[in-house]
Amino acid sequence: MPNAAAAAADADLAPQGYTYDPAGRRDPFISLLTRGGISGQRGGLGVRPAGLGGLETSEVTLRGTLLSQGAYVGIVQGSDNKTYIVKSGDKLLDGEIRSITPDTMVIMQQVTDPLSLEKQREVRKLLRSTEEAK
Repeated sequence: MPNAAAAAADADLAPQGYTYDPAGRRDPFISLLTRGGISGQRGGLGVRPAGLGGLETSEVTLRGTLLSQGAYVGIVQGSDNKTYIVKSGDKLLDGEIRSITPDTMVIMQQVTDPLSLEKQREVRKLLRSTEEAK
């Protein structure tokens, strides 16, 4: 009989089948930071690619430029504190590097806001901010 008592106690402690009825409201148990492509999760992808392809336009900073074989290449630092050498045509998570000049890098960023009329925008990353250039 001790087994029957233990089985009855386990049945009382077993989780009951609970379902959440949203009735038009959002589920309070789902994080707002990971829903719908926010926080770097584009298109429902859960994991970012490694390296430069996993960085967004807003997460890179132009640190320098070099003239290599007749074309400029950029030295950028990502939010992961790593340094990358980039050239025109390299892809980021949300855009592509269009051109690099001695003091500017131009990125065509894909706009993911569904309410925005423009689907791409040009983002310029300056080598020095305006305060440092003075």
